[in-house]
Amino acid sequence: MKNRFFASIGVVAGVAAALYLAPALSAQGLTPAAKVKTAPAKTSTPPLTPDGHPDLQGIWSNSTLTPLERPTQLAGKEFLTEKEAADYEKQQLQNMNRDRRDGGALADLGRAYNDAWYDSGTKIVGKRRTSLVTDPPDGKIPAFTPEAQKREAARLEERRKKGPEPADSWEDRSLSERCITRGAPKLPGAYNNNFQIVQTPDFVAILQEMIHDVRIIPMDGRPHLGKNIPQWLGDSRGHWEGNTLVVDTTNFDERIIFNNNTCCRGSGANLHVVERFTRADAGTIDYQFTVDDPTTYTRPWTVAIPMTKVDEPIYEYACHEGNYGMRNLLSEARAKERSAEEAKKK
Repeated sequence: MKNRFFASIGVVAGVAAALYLAPALSAQGLTPAAKVKTAPAKTSTPPLTPDGHPDLQGIWSNSTLTPLERPTQLAGKEFLTEKEAADYEKQQLQNMNRDRRDGGALADLGRAYNDAWYDSGTKIVGKRRTSLVTDPPDGKIPAFTPEAQKREAARLEERRKKGPEPADSWEDRSLSERCITRGAPKLPGAYNNNFQIVQTPDFVAILQEMIHDVRIIPMDGRPHLGKNIPQWLGDSRGHWEGNTLVVDTTNFDERIIFNNNTCCRGSGANLHVVERFTRADAGTIDYQFTVDDPTTYTRPWTVAIPMTKVDEPIYEYACHEGNYGMRNLLSEARAKERSAEEAKKK
């Protein structure tokens, strides 16, 4: 399946949480190269749960060709025309085609797996927006504060001292490479852009396909954890505002600052995120999140990423179980060190 990277053909993952255990599903007979079928958007009234709230349950994808930030060449242009969007989509799909064989052996190697394993989307979303960042109006993530600039410079200098590809130990690598987390909110990526949502009156559970993170979100009004209890995905609390599920998340672990796949680069323990999930129709969730960290950014900023219904199960993402990349990274570093020592002796 195009958006099931390293999917296990025989094993299907369900949402596993204290409040909910998804039934086992059999994936026998399905091939990993099958294309994902998204449900067509409908104009009918979105379904409700037995307690009267919009039903957000199901499997959703946030894959898109829309860039996070507005490209420089599109400065001042919030939306593309229909033709501009079609041309942009065609060019992006051509650029990202991993089945191309032009450019020589190194270019081919750099494309890694063939195109069947990727799911970067095929369309510009949000009425042909030129960026997922909707606020500030320029479509750019706000600048770092002076405090954050100093912090980032110190972090980069520490990394520079260890060389271009630090690998003294696994702790030199990012949280995503170590199969710990891709963070939340999870931005669209090259693959594994799927989410499974399960609701009860008291909890909402969100399974992120990538690294099988599960967020358990209480809906009963309980306060946030104490500030001395950080979490990789933060501490989330949910409530309803009309037909919108609002999720307020604090208490992020400071070490997410080192995660190269985090939503909010440069931010750590002071990150505060407010997400809004609104069921627009049977096939779409209007999803937005606002980032507020005055120790990192000069102003809050907002991202909008429509989520599209998917009519297929999520397959197991066996990250750590098949994490040969980490072993290879460390082995390569040791081999280079041995080669350097041997060269000195000569």
